[in-house]
Amino acid sequence: MYKTKIDLPEKTRRNVIAILNDRLADAIDLQSQVKQAHWNVKGPNFIALHELFDKISDMVLGQIDEIAERVTALGGTAEGTVAVAAKRSRLKNYPLSITSGKDHLYYLSTQLAAFGKSVRAAIDATDELGDADTADLFTGISRDLDKHLWFLEAHSQDKT
Repeated sequence: MYKTKIDLPEKTRRNVIAILNDRLADAIDLQSQVKQAHWNVKGPNFIALHELFDKISDMVLGQIDEIAERVTALGGTAEGTVAVAAKRSRLKNYPLSITSGKDHLYYLSTQLAAFGKSVRAAIDATDELGDADTADLFTGISRDLDKHLWFLEAHSQDKT
C-alpha cells in the first residue's frame, strides 16, 4: 500500500480497497456486457435501445473511474484489467447469441439488478468499516444503477 494522509486506519483501508476492487471487476464486466447489447441489438426498437445502452455504458464507465480512483486515493492499486475482471466478476456471463431487444432488456436488467445488489452490500460493508466516504460513493452508484434499471424495465412494462 502507498502512504496517504487519509486518516483511516491501514487495516480499514485494506479491507475497503478489497471491496472496491471486487466491485471494480463487476463494473468492468457490466460495462462490456452493455456494449455487447449496444452493438448487437436488433428489432423495431433498435435505435432507442442502441442509444439507451450507450448511455448506460457511459454511466458505468464513470462508475469504473470513480471506484478505481477511490482505490488509489486510499493507497491501493486499482486492479482494473479485463483479465482480472474476468476472474473476479460475480456477474453471470452474458449470452453472445441474443439479438432481440426484448432479450437484451431482460439480460441487462438482470445484470444491473445483480450489480446493484452487490453495491448495496458494499454500502453497508464500507459503512461498518468506518469509511463513510466510500459508502457514499457506493450510494451514488446504487442510485444511478436503480435509475437506469428503471429505464430498462420500463421498456418491458405495458399495462394495456
